[in-house]
Order: sequence, then C-alpha cells, then structure tokens
Amino acid sequence: MTSKKLFLIHFSAIIVLIGFSASVHAEKVDWQGPAGSKIKDIRYFPKQTQPSESSPAPIEAAAIESTPGVVSNVINSPPVNGFVPWIVITPTNESIDAETTGIFDAFASSYVNNPPFGHDKRTDYMIGLFDTGASTHVIGYQNAVQAGLYNSTYLTEDNYVEVSGVTGSVEAHVTWPYALFVTGLDALEPNAPGETEMVLPTTTGMLGEYNVATLIGQNPGAGPDLATAIGTPMSVFYDTRLDVEHPVTATHNGTDYTAPRITFYEKDTSAPGYDNYIPLELKPLGSISVQYITYGFDLEDFLANFPNIELDYSPLTPSIIIGTSSQSLFFIHGLDLTEGSQTAQDKNRFMLDTGAQVTVIGTRIAARLKLNPDNKDFEVEIEGVTGDSIMAPGFFVDSLNIPAMGQWLEFTNVPVVLLDISSPEGGKLDGIIGMNLFTEYNLMLRGGGFMLQDDPRLEFERIQSILADIAPEPRDGKVNMIDFSAMSAAWQTNNTTADIAPAGNPDGIVDLQDLIMLADYWLTDINP
Repeated sequence: MTSKKLFLIHFSAIIVLIGFSASVHAEKVDWQGPAGSKIKDIRYFPKQTQPSESSPAPIEAAAIESTPGVVSNVINSPPVNGFVPWIVITPTNESIDAETTGIFDAFASSYVNNPPFGHDKRTDYMIGLFDTGASTHVIGYQNAVQAGLYNSTYLTEDNYVEVSGVTGSVEAHVTWPYALFVTGLDALEPNAPGETEMVLPTTTGMLGEYNVATLIGQNPGAGPDLATAIGTPMSVFYDTRLDVEHPVTATHNGTDYTAPRITFYEKDTSAPGYDNYIPLELKPLGSISVQYITYGFDLEDFLANFPNIELDYSPLTPSIIIGTSSQSLFFIHGLDLTEGSQTAQDKNRFMLDTGAQVTVIGTRIAARLKLNPDNKDFEVEIEGVTGDSIMAPGFFVDSLNIPAMGQWLEFTNVPVVLLDISSPEGGKLDGIIGMNLFTEYNLMLRGGGFMLQDDPRLEFERIQSILADIAPEPRDGKVNMIDFSAMSAAWQTNNTTADIAPAGNPDGIVDLQDLIMLADYWLTDINP
C-alpha cells in the first residue's frame, strides 16, 4: 500500500465549545465548524459575555474616512460563526487515459457524460462545502457510497494519503480520475408537490472539471466521516458568486442545508461583480495547473524486471494545484490587527477559507498582540479527523483591518480562535479568514492566479438591507419606524450610522438618498 502525506486545511472537523459553571455564559447552539463539522455548545468567560444567536451581535453601519479616496466599512462585533457555503455536487465518468496520452491535468468543463453505473444524477447527488481551505477535493464515505464512487472502478488498488488534522491524521483512498460538477442549492427542486426531499431536475448549466483525481474517506466505523468538500483546485477555474443576502434552504436525505445562493460562472464571461475587492494570490507561487502525481512506473518492479517493466499510471495523489511547488491556496495579501497598544501589521500569511465559519490566528500573531491563553475570552474544544479533541482559547481582539481596492474592510471586537495550522508554504499560517467576517456582504470570488493569469480576488458589496436597519443597538433585524425615527433625528447631519447612501460609498450627510434606501427596505425582516 502506498501512502503519502497530503496537506489539507481544515479537515480538523468539529469545533465544540463546552464546560459550564455559574460564572460563565453558556448555551447550546447548532453551528457548523470548519469542513462541515458541528459546534454544539458555546462558553464565554465572565470578563466578556457575548450575545446569543437569539440576540444578534450589534452591527455598526458606519463609513469613516481613513485615507484620501479610501472609505472603510466598519463592522462592530462580527459573530463568532459565519455562513456555510453548501453546494450540490454530482460525478460523471469523464477522464483521459494517461497511459496513452501522458496527460494528468484536470480541465474545466460544463456537464458531460454519465454518472456512475446504476446511479441517478437526479437523486444520487452530493451536498458538500465550497471550501477554499482544502487543497484537493474530498468525498466523504457516505456520500461516495450513495454517488456510486466507492468501488473498484473509481478507487485505486492501494494508493492512500494521510489527511492531517489538529489531533492527528487518517488515511483516505486516492481515486482514478473522473469528473465532478457543481451548482448552488437553488438548482434543487421538490421531488413532488408537498414533498420536502429534493431532486436535481437538470444538469444543464452545471460547471466543473474532468480528469480529476480525488480523495474518498474510508468507512469510518465509530469515528467521524470525512467532510465532503470541493477545494481550491475547482475555484481557480471559475468565478463564484456567494449571494449572502438571499440564503437558500434545501433538504437532502432528511437533512436541511442553508447556504448563500451560490452561482458559478466561466471565467472571462464578464460575470457581474462588485467594484470593491481584496487582492488575493495563490501561495506557494508559480502555480501552472491542476494535476495528480504518478510515478509512471513501480520502482521495485523497475529494479527487478528492467527492461521488461510494467508501467503504473495510477494516481499517487489526488489532483492539486502544482507548479514550482504544490498545493497552492488563496492568501490575502496583507492585513492589520490591533489589541490595545499592540499591533500586528501587514501580515501576509492569512489564508482565505470559505469552508471555515470562524476566524483563526496562530501563536506568532497572538504573541505579537500579547494575548494570554490564561486570560481568554472564550474556549473551544476542537475535534479532529481522528475523533480526538484538544482545547483552544478564543479572544475578542480590538480590530482587524483588511486593505482593499475601493473600500477597506474594518472590524472591531473581532472573535478569533488561537490555533496553529500548517501552511502549504511550510511552517504555520499566521491565521485564516473565515466566513464570520462576511455575513454582511455579498461576495464574488474571481479565480485564476496561474502563471500569466491575473491574480485572483475577492469582490464584495455591503448588503443594503442590513445598512437600512440603523436602530436600535443592538439591531432588531427589521426596517421599521424605529429606524425612520433614528434617521429623522440625524437629518442633515454627518451621522455615520444613518448615512447609508449611496450604498458602499456614503456621501457624508443624511439626506433624501438615505431616506429612499430606507424606504426600499421598509418592513423588511433581515436574515443575512
């Protein structure tokens, strides 16, 4: 059996916040942790009790001048957990014979060819994460069985890699190349009137890639199953819109999934986006393609039988982004953090992870900010891929700023988990930026980043309905007479909370434009 180590961000499964006493604020929650895992309980220490899910964190819809021509969106107290980008996934048998062609690359494609034999693409689809924190595609055991992938047609005979997490690693099976196609939850429809279970009525418009080798989880027995996740080797090929303002709920195998409305676009098709964006880059640098790695021959057989060798073209690894190095992921070009008088400026080893609902910092950043694990604000229990758990402290740092073209993003009282995570560049990350920072934004992730291509970027736009909910503090999630009264009291002033228009670039005075925006969302219940 051949086993190779593979770097996979955030298959460290479950974040669970536990431990209860009369001196802490604790409650049961039902949140998804990184890679589709669960947060069951949350515990805050007495120094800072945070609002619960039923009492939303306060939102400050402010626009302040930072440098000439650059406006900063200030969001106070983002939630500990963000949204989960669930998508629909369906496989087909489209691949290339490497032995006759010498081609190991994956290629972008619209839906083509047939699902695994004996399976129905309408009902045997999978739901998994759109996860830029994963360096390859992983199919959990249960999903692989339902989709018809867990058999000798798709699994290599004895090639495995280790999926590493915070508590150790487990082995996953490498597949022969096939094809995966994706779409948003809104593509699903009820199977029949009055039914909750949903089907995929058509594959028209689905995008994906063929000739891609993946990982498949082994039967976990009593342990946790690997999460199904579509990683960065897919997102580099496409532009992906995450319409956070319009969440979609779908039911599959008796489970309800709620996610932003997600749409995939072919690159260079002028897919509509947003003016403001965070520059990203693929790291390690020098990426040129998505491909799996194979010896081409078995070394022991070569030494024993030369020149009558039998070539072996089975994938030794799943398809990953490779170039001068391998397993590239999306990184933010730099960000700034402050805690009291301490700063961590222009840190460029923060990875963008759409599969993580929480934001993480490593010990290097924590040390620079003088964060003391013995004086933490909250605590999490993290369950890794092995089923074992470790404890990790959490903090509310004073500010986190992300420079961007157009509006900068500024967050205050920011929840972060202290955890060291391996980097594809070697060593440890400074941290990850999770989706809890983007619950008030619609997003467009522009792929790319291969050599001679434009750099990837994350475009964003503040959700206008949230901006219109200007009162009280904490916000009540409705646009109503309370908000109208607050705007009236601020009329013709430069009040930064009531100055909400033009959207994304307020003009510095509360006037008719702001009133029109408030009217557009009158009596709206906000559910970002």
